[in-house]
Amino acid sequence: MPAREGAPGELPVGESALPDRPIDRLLAVMRRLRGPGGCPWDREQTLASLKAYLVEECYETLDAIDGGEPDRIREELGDVLLQIVFQARICEEEGWFGFEDVAATLAEKLIRRHPHVFGDVRVSGPAEVLRNWESIKDAERGGETGRGSAVDGIPPNLPALHQADRVQARAARVGFDWPDTDPVLAKLDEEVAELKAAVAGGAPARIREEIGDVLFTVVNLTRFLHVNAEQALRGTTAKFIRRFREVERRMRAAGRPLADCTLRELDAAWDAVKAEEASPSDPPPRETP
Repeated sequence: MPAREGAPGELPVGESALPDRPIDRLLAVMRRLRGPGGCPWDREQTLASLKAYLVEECYETLDAIDGGEPDRIREELGDVLLQIVFQARICEEEGWFGFEDVAATLAEKLIRRHPHVFGDVRVSGPAEVLRNWESIKDAERGGETGRGSAVDGIPPNLPALHQADRVQARAARVGFDWPDTDPVLAKLDEEVAELKAAVAGGAPARIREEIGDVLFTVVNLTRFLHVNAEQALRGTTAKFIRRFREVERRMRAAGRPLADCTLRELDAAWDAVKAEEASPSDPPPRETP
């Protein structure tokens, strides 16, 4: 379809001319920013140039959710919505589709994939909902023959731990999976032994491969234990950062720059920080390093 031209009043000049309804107001603001006389930076953006911002805003939203601050969550969700509105406007200018088309497509997909809500299908619980969702999605893509593989369609740019989890879950749905955690733990022991042998051999390519195998197996274990690998690693990294900063603070307070400290001193300070975090007067830490 041809790109839609702005009707009279579609690009209000002043704030007072903007619509009152929030979503209409947001769309009008974006039209103004992208329109003649709008913001030079906004006008020169493309779908490709905005890719990094979309990823960044998603991660900032995750951080806000972890922080549990409602005001910040609201703001970060708004920043994610900005990316949707921004990119939908670019697509509308290209004559492809607009924001309303995006919303309509999403609504229809949600209705279609929830026949237990909008139809007469009965489900026993969340697990069956997920199986039905995948079955419906597969049918939308033309079935197993048209799809080619159970692991097709997983975005290659996902964070590696998340991607590994998605690949393993897809394989599991067609029966390619361990029966329980015991063989996964045994496989982890096997992969660690192979990594040790690779390190002893000193071949960089093999070391890299074996480290990948260990990480992939760890993700498999987290999947069985219903732990999100990405969140678990982020939690441990955040814990390390918190403890390391406290070690730095204590060394500075003692007049000892870290560069001048021995490893024995740093280990002692680390152990003290760790012990205080685990003291009976405080809630125990969620993770153990």
